[in-house]
Amino acid sequence: MQDEPLLRTDLPFAAKVGTGKVRDLYRLGDDLLLVATDRVSAFDVVMDQGIPGKGRVLTALSVFWFGRLRAVLPNHLITADVDRIPQIPASHRDLLRGRVMLCRRAQPLPVEWVVRGYLTGSGWSDYQRDGSVSGVALPKGLKHASALEPPILTPSTKAAQGHDEPIPFSHVEALVGAAVARRARDAALALYQAGRDHARSRGIVIADTKFEFGIRDGELLLIDECLTPDSSRFWPAEAVVPGAQPPSYDKQVLRNYLLTLPWNKQPPPPPLPEIVVLQLAATYAEIQRRLTAT
Repeated sequence: MQDEPLLRTDLPFAAKVGTGKVRDLYRLGDDLLLVATDRVSAFDVVMDQGIPGKGRVLTALSVFWFGRLRAVLPNHLITADVDRIPQIPASHRDLLRGRVMLCRRAQPLPVEWVVRGYLTGSGWSDYQRDGSVSGVALPKGLKHASALEPPILTPSTKAAQGHDEPIPFSHVEALVGAAVARRARDAALALYQAGRDHARSRGIVIADTKFEFGIRDGELLLIDECLTPDSSRFWPAEAVVPGAQPPSYDKQVLRNYLLTLPWNKQPPPPPLPEIVVLQLAATYAEIQRRLTAT
């Protein structure tokens, strides 16, 4: 029997400093406590229903990747073990177990570092229109799901509301400084390639993903989440050939359902049928199993 989805938190022992589409952020001493709820969004609208177990999957995958990719770039994770966070009282540990990451505070860079290894999504739409993706010119004759060698970085803004917008790298340099921009660009590409190699060994292709970085004491850190179904597009490797439409281990089943409805993609969201909720829960659980099983 699955737990009821956790949609919101209000922790009496910590000060809430932010609420995202999925995570609630709390200040815990000099550190941050990130709590992954079971909220799910589509078209930038948070649904009224949650997906059982989703927050724990996101946390487990981020912890897995933070550990595996630490040699590529340091990250902000201190611990994800509630029993090693003394500020969390015993009365809240079962609720938060598997959902929290205690992290070092860093100054986030105001950029989404999007890495694309395959042609799909908005990149495919851009390519069909003018042969480039976010201003990056690509060879002629590519098809949907064609591999991009080498992978490309297509940074975007971090919109507080609405959609992120792609920006040229020169704009990134102006926002964060040339040296930091180039360090983050190189780190994003290296993180993607290391993650891609592991995923490929598990029969999974990472079509694209986004990273977030922060600065602490002059050091660049990987922050937020890492290579989860909420930040990445995962495909079964056997389905990936140029011209194909591989199924995704992400929220695509939710988006597909919503596109069948006469909904204007504005709040309030429509109710979700149980079959969609269960399919989403199974999809998240399956990608975690495939990527992390020993």
